[in-house]
Order: sequence, then C-alpha cells, then structure tokens
Amino acid sequence: MELGMIGLGRMGANMATRLLRGGHRVVTFDVAPGKAQELAQAEGAVAASSLDAVIAQLAPPRIVWLMLPAGKITEDVLDDLLARLAPGDTVIEGGNSNFKDSKRRAEKCAARQIAFLDCGTSGGVWGLDLGYCLMIGGAKRAFDFCAPIFETLAPAQGFAYVGASGAGHFAKMVHNGIEYAMMQAYGESFEIMQAAPFTLDLRQIAALWNHGAVARSWLLELTARAFAQEGTALEEIRGYVEDSGEGRWTVQQALETNVPAPAITMALMTRFASRQRESFSAQTTAAIRNQFGGHPLKRE
Repeated sequence: MELGMIGLGRMGANMATRLLRGGHRVVTFDVAPGKAQELAQAEGAVAASSLDAVIAQLAPPRIVWLMLPAGKITEDVLDDLLARLAPGDTVIEGGNSNFKDSKRRAEKCAARQIAFLDCGTSGGVWGLDLGYCLMIGGAKRAFDFCAPIFETLAPAQGFAYVGASGAGHFAKMVHNGIEYAMMQAYGESFEIMQAAPFTLDLRQIAALWNHGAVARSWLLELTARAFAQEGTALEEIRGYVEDSGEGRWTVQQALETNVPAPAITMALMTRFASRQRESFSAQTTAAIRNQFGGHPLKRE
C-alpha cells in the first residue's frame, strides 16, 4: 500500500522505515528541514516539502498517518489536511492524544466524509526492530482497508480493532497508566534493595527476575539494561520524572467513573514530587512538628 507519514520524530521516522522495509510506498513530511530527505536517501521514502506535496504524491483514496505531539500541533495539521483531502480518504492519528479529542476529530472528519482512525501506538524506540503494539479505534471499514499497514508495523498478534472512535487512544491511555504504576513499583523495590543490609547487585537481580519470576516484564528487562548502562548507583541521573499526559488522563477518567485507582494515582503524584528541589508541603510539616513538639528543624 501507499500512505503519507506526517511527523518524523523518534517514532514517526522508525515507523516509516519499518513500512518501507515491508514494501509499502511512504510519502514523508516533517517541518524540520532535511528529515524527509534523510529518510529518502537511507530507505527510499518519497520526500515531500509540504502537505500539498504529500497529497499530490498519493493516489485516491489516500491514507495519511499523523505521528505528532498531542494537542495543538495535531489539531492544526489535521485542519490543514482536511482542507486538502477528499471524501473517501483516511486519516490515522497515532500520537498520544486524549481519547475525547479523538472522538471529536472523528466527527470533524466524518462531516467531510473522511475516515478517522485513532491508533494507540506502543513500542517506543524499539518498535523499528520488534514491532509496535497498535490499539485502533474508529470505523471498522477503514480499519479493514488499512489492515496491511498495521500488519507490517505490528508483530504477530500485535494489533487489534478495539472499538468506536476514541477507543484506540482510550486503550493506550490506560496502558500508559499501567506503566506508571509498574515503574513506580520497580523503582521503590530497587530502592529497598539498595538500602538492604547486604551488598546486592541490582543489575544482576533485575536480569535474574526475567527468567521465570512472576515479576518479569519488558520494563524489568529495560531496568537491567539501565543499570548496566548507567551503573547501579545511577549517580549521574537526577530523579526527575516527567509525565506526558496519559497518566493524568487515566486518573481523571477513574475519578469521572468512580473507579478506585490508588496505585496509578500515587505513581502520578510521586512523579510530581520528583520535580521539586524542595517540597513546600514537607517544609510546612516540619515547621508544624517544631511548633507542637519542639522537634528540631534542619536549616540550610
């Protein structure tokens, strides 16, 4: 098949490469000068210099995949595309967008008789070689039409139609909420072992647990890799943990639907705490303890 790939960041460029190696024709565009040309020279992509050039290079009915940061940039590019696409074309949105935005965007596309698929995409920088797990929502007819693309991007049994518009990004949102809780559990566990009354090789244990242990996972494999690369003391790394939105949205959804989600919620709160050089709440607590119990204060 042929498609346009808009956005050639860490994910988009690798996805385009996997598609090209799978025999698809991919027309690429990115606002950063040179990225499309690099992919054309290295992998045989068709480099486009504008959205108009992407559309001109694709035969109807067109398929255009957006692999852009969630939010305004995705919204703006979609609006620009809708002014250029024709009835019968399909837009696939593979970024980490809020599922509510995806439902609204699907309605916007449907008003122009353009199909919209929201594709939750997991696999990170390893997806080029291992494949991407794809959770796809939208019109089933559009999903079936685009299935050869998904088959190339995903490993065996690694993609599925999960429901109506928004369902793909909803599933990806919850998937990332699980990541938050799992990573927090691993982080806490290895800190307990670091403080143990033994000299434990944390890299060795992380690697060991991936052979038959109940706690084994790909995240644990990456933990062992991180310890091997950075050293088990992680002395060069500050414990600053950002969040890209999906964890927040998962907690918000839990609140809206009255579902208790303490593990994911606390993992999100701990990420917030990691970004503080000094916690004002902790300072306040220390000051209160000093007032009622005369507990000494530690001062700068």
